Amino acid sequence: MSADLPARLLTWYDRNARRLPWRVPPGVGGADPYRVWLSEIMLQQTRAAVVGPYYERFLQRWPTIQSLAAAPQTEVLAAWAGLGYYARARNLHRCAQVVADAMGGVFPDTEAGLAELPGVGAYTAAAIAAIAFDRPAAAVDGNVERVMARLYGVEEPLPGAKTKLRAHAAALVPAQRAGDYAQAVMDLGATICTPTKPVCGLCPWNEGCVARHAGNAGDLPARAPAKVRPVRHGVAFWLERKSDGAVLLRRRPQEGLLGGMVEVPGTPWRGETWGQAEALEHAPVASEWRALRGGVRHTFTHFQLELSVFAARTSADVEGQWCVRADLDDVGLPSVMQKVIKLGLKAERSS
Repeated sequence: MSADLPARLLTWYDRNARRLPWRVPPGVGGADPYRVWLSEIMLQQTRAAVVGPYYERFLQRWPTIQSLAAAPQTEVLAAWAGLGYYARARNLHRCAQVVADAMGGVFPDTEAGLAELPGVGAYTAAAIAAIAFDRPAAAVDGNVERVMARLYGVEEPLPGAKTKLRAHAAALVPAQRAGDYAQAVMDLGATICTPTKPVCGLCPWNEGCVARHAGNAGDLPARAPAKVRPVRHGVAFWLERKSDGAVLLRRRPQEGLLGGMVEVPGTPWRGETWGQAEALEHAPVASEWRALRGGVRHTFTHFQLELSVFAARTSADVEGQWCVRADLDDVGLPSVMQKVIKLGLKAERSS
């Protein structure tokens, strides 16, 4: 394998770097650690095109680590709504408070120090260390794993091959321009060495790529058979207030899935389906509930959720948060609850 691979990649990156809101131009250096950290947390398991608008709104609202730390968690969760994986938002807020309060607003500048922060794992610590502080750290995400598997012809399937791929990635990190190099490998995987139909003819590493010469680049990295997601079931209760049509919402407990987020009240989510009588024991108020036609399906990382939706109207005092229709878009509902709202509004218009 050629020893000049990092130099060739950096030359390519200087000409082809993606323009992203959180990125400084190649060769400039001096990226703001706060902005790098914020973008990397948002980019965990989320595409750059989706992250961009959220990132810019966060910066406008909270331009410093101190301002984010001082914000109520409910506001941070609401601003995050729709971005998914909501534990990231809770950890983001906790991390901001740790850095602002215990560290004087200054991020650690090493992988080890960064990895001790809430919500910062091995990849994120390496990415921040490289991009913000130019540390020679190997930031290995899915894009980098794919590039390394093809470059070195690693046919062992993931996740078993992760250690080997990380070792290959670490061996290539240059002592100089480590931050640009980290972003260059990510860009190579995102734009050239793509999951399907890689554009090998434009790749700066094509001459030494084992998979390209073997003709199996599209088959790597190999993956172990995916596990079938189990299905969980629940019932959501669409309750309208008779006086003004406001909808009842509540906040989920801080711990657990969607912790601290606002939701439409409902049953627990479980493996068995719910009978109507059993489900109504969890209803926020006794009323004449009717099942709405259709339902809601939503995919989480480890399971598929199927929700039935029951609707009713009431004049009773009910524990929770009443939200008028005009404000539903501003509450910060997670995606699954946005689907429930859509179904409830659609049913009301057709009734």
